[in-house]
Amino acid sequence: MSKNYLLGIDIGTSACKVAVFDRNGQVMAYANGDYPVYYPREGWVQQNPEEWWQAVCGAIKECLSKGEISPEQIAGVGIDGQSWSAIAIDKDGNVLTDTPIWMDTRAQEICDRLNNEIGSENIFEVAGNSLQPSYATAKILWYKENMPEVYSRIYKILQSNSFIAYRLTGAVTQDLSQGYGLHCFDMRTGTWDAQMCEKLGIPMEFLPEIVPCDQVVGTVNEKAAAQCGLAAGTPIVAGGLDAACGTLGAGVIHPGETQEQGGQAGGMSICTDTYKADPSLILGFHVVPGKWLLQGGTTGGGGVMRWFEREFADFERSRKEETGKSSLDQLNQIAQEVPAGSEGVVFLPYMSGERSPIWNPYAKGVFYGLDFSKTKGHMVRACMEGVAFSLRHNLEVAEKAGAQVKVLRAMGGSANSLLWTQIKADITGKDVVVPASDTASTLGAAILAGVGVGFYKDYEEAVSLTVKETRRHQPDPSRKEVYDKAYRTYRELYDSLKHMMVRQ
Repeated sequence: MSKNYLLGIDIGTSACKVAVFDRNGQVMAYANGDYPVYYPREGWVQQNPEEWWQAVCGAIKECLSKGEISPEQIAGVGIDGQSWSAIAIDKDGNVLTDTPIWMDTRAQEICDRLNNEIGSENIFEVAGNSLQPSYATAKILWYKENMPEVYSRIYKILQSNSFIAYRLTGAVTQDLSQGYGLHCFDMRTGTWDAQMCEKLGIPMEFLPEIVPCDQVVGTVNEKAAAQCGLAAGTPIVAGGLDAACGTLGAGVIHPGETQEQGGQAGGMSICTDTYKADPSLILGFHVVPGKWLLQGGTTGGGGVMRWFEREFADFERSRKEETGKSSLDQLNQIAQEVPAGSEGVVFLPYMSGERSPIWNPYAKGVFYGLDFSKTKGHMVRACMEGVAFSLRHNLEVAEKAGAQVKVLRAMGGSANSLLWTQIKADITGKDVVVPASDTASTLGAAILAGVGVGFYKDYEEAVSLTVKETRRHQPDPSRKEVYDKAYRTYRELYDSLKHMMVRQ
């Protein structure tokens, strides 16, 4: 039987996605697997990696069944995953505790102490990133100080995609693109820095071997095959960061090309072939060899609308059958009836603290400008505009750091909203190109597998075959003045309120 398909796995924040692609990037089958996010205390946001694995197994089986695809037809599997996990496993591969995820800020005091003791500039010089509680570094040390019974049993620390690769193959690895989550990772050379490991107090033996993202790390073993439905012996590549795989899946492989992220989180990833670090932004290796990604990562992305829909859309949900439209589509419609600028309503989308460029784990979401004339539509549009303002803020910082950005290539569920995508174009002043937005991350993971197993000769061929532009949004000059004014309000709001957004 010919092996003519690739399978991509995406470990997202609210669900995993699994998709099978043919050589031209056509989706042959697609399935999701849900799992919970736990919020046990203020600032704590964690997940159970075993629930990721269970969801992945279910989604793979469903995907193969729906597409009537034989497991033997899969030439290779790629995995992408959310950033900054700290999955502690013992020597038998058991998960020792739930992992704090990228929204978790419990380790702020540890970061403050290390930035003072080691020197924030010294840490940044090695890692190319400022030490913040959302990264994996402080989470490992938090285990040491608060869960000694867990820390004493740690064999390795894994990332989200490397954990799934481990479950599939038994191989313990660390891909290059996820290295940026640890501040003992040298961002210039892509290697562990033994001296910084010692200064931070992270044992080097906790850290797996670093491998290229497209390297085949093993094949599906018999136990995993029985659990997930893939054929034993199927090649598995290391994979990479979800944003980096999504960047590849959006067709960003050359310097200056930029991905705009509209999944649970927001932000952007600018491809560069030179080292460009800025303390307010995030720097990581691209999954494409020889490239870096200068990134802005925000907590407010598509998750803002998921939150708004969950809390305030009972009416729209009740009218789904009557209207034939989902609650999100109905919210989109009422937002479209509100003028640009939401008639003075401005939203700060800091719903789980905020990452770049303000790096304040205690930042809060804020609606400003409400009065009796305002409607739900004003609030929905303000949510969309607030996320776009956070994108503009990151882009401005990146351009000051020397990055060149002309066109944004959108990915994630929010790119399905024509209104939201146009708002982002209008607010940033950039053209926004939309490829196949829902599958960019899984496609990127599949492309890694394709290059790794020789399905494609290189990334140029893979992208030329698989990435297609579906539409393009250009900025509307008539909205520039109103959005420039609203953006100034957005920036001034945080500056005025940040003295209140502190640890209580």
